[in-house]
Amino acid sequence: MIPRVIPVPCLRDNYAYLVSAPGQKQALVVDASESEPVLRAAAAAGLELVGVLATHHHFDHVGGHEGMAAAVPGIEIVCSEYDKDRVPAVTKTVVHGESFDIAGLTVRVLSVPGHTLGAVAYVIGDTVFTGDTMFVAGCGRLFEGTPAQMWTSLKAELAALPLETRVFVGHEYTLNNARFAKSVDPENPAVTALLEKADAARQANLPTVPSTIAEELAHNPFLRVGEAALRARFGDIGDVAVLAAVRKAKDDF
Repeated sequence: MIPRVIPVPCLRDNYAYLVSAPGQKQALVVDASESEPVLRAAAAAGLELVGVLATHHHFDHVGGHEGMAAAVPGIEIVCSEYDKDRVPAVTKTVVHGESFDIAGLTVRVLSVPGHTLGAVAYVIGDTVFTGDTMFVAGCGRLFEGTPAQMWTSLKAELAALPLETRVFVGHEYTLNNARFAKSVDPENPAVTALLEKADAARQANLPTVPSTIAEELAHNPFLRVGEAALRARFGDIGDVAVLAAVRKAKDDF
């Protein structure tokens, strides 16, 4: 099943996403950082919002919860069990491997700690919503988790999804991420192609999402820590240590 996904720009560079089953009017929103842009976009698309999915507790992903709850009485607001006391207006918590049905969609939950300890990704049909764990050609800063946790989340959970899986991420960071990837993996043609594509999209004020798992494996330096170019730069010190070194380099980029 291929859900309909409508990106909704929020704040400075966040994305919320309206998600609906083909031909259905009920919809979910992933990462409602603001309520008003989401409500306007849903109305414009003729969608009835019945649920909110939060990937993690940071305010720029959950700041619209109270507004959503006020505007849509009875709306289901979902977060990880770990974040239940850190996310406002929650009505349902979920754990790794759990699946549930809402708005005519089946949602599968993946625990993906690293950026935060309570981070989850949501798999819906051929699509995954990764929040700030995986970006296009990037990953989130390690605010709470460890490099080992981030490596497991990226490689064992997200990169293990089918290659054609569409990846919708929490922020429009792609152009900067592609520039960084070029700096550490300069001979990679997939990085060059992404940089050109992202530059053209942003000049046209278009989103750079979605990516796919296959594309991320080709151009995301945080998934390519075992490749010769990155080992040559950061040392043949093991996947987790290279990821930590790449993350430090990106923090300083």
